[in-house]
Amino acid sequence: MRTLILASMLSVAVALAGCERKPESTKPAAGGSSGAAKQDDHDHKPGEKDDHDHGKEADTHGAHGPSIELGEATINGMKVKAARDAGDIKPGGDAAVDVWIDGGLGNAAAVRFWIGTEDAKGSIKAKAEVEEGKWHTHAEVPAPLPAASKLWVEIEGKDGKKGVASFELKK
Repeated sequence: MRTLILASMLSVAVALAGCERKPESTKPAAGGSSGAAKQDDHDHKPGEKDDHDHGKEADTHGAHGPSIELGEATINGMKVKAARDAGDIKPGGDAAVDVWIDGGLGNAAAVRFWIGTEDAKGSIKAKAEVEEGKWHTHAEVPAPLPAASKLWVEIEGKDGKKGVASFELKK
């Protein structure tokens, strides 16, 4: 009986420990063969302070390299400007994306990006983090990449109201 109880307790402990494990990242390493736009040697983890220099030049993103301006849109009365790191958008890779709302962080409670179609089918929405006065994330590129894919930006205002706009990915 003791052996049965001990075995049961061990099984529960192993199961609980397994629940706390985080999945391995599927993102390619920097400089990998995927050709992904990410060119730095670090991850941007949620909640982690990003206190390193990414540069402040208007046409570059510091360690990420030059950026491509994707244009401007209006979401719920807020002026939204988007840019991404230069480089090919390759299925299975990722793209570093920056958004400025009303010239900075705007009145947003949360900002999410995805690449693909408006319904996000086959895409993964990435919640942006604040980085040097803008919203930033690395959006995963779906594989396969649907025809006419765009960058989609969803802004959730502090009032809870959500709005979406799209941007051409540009080369």
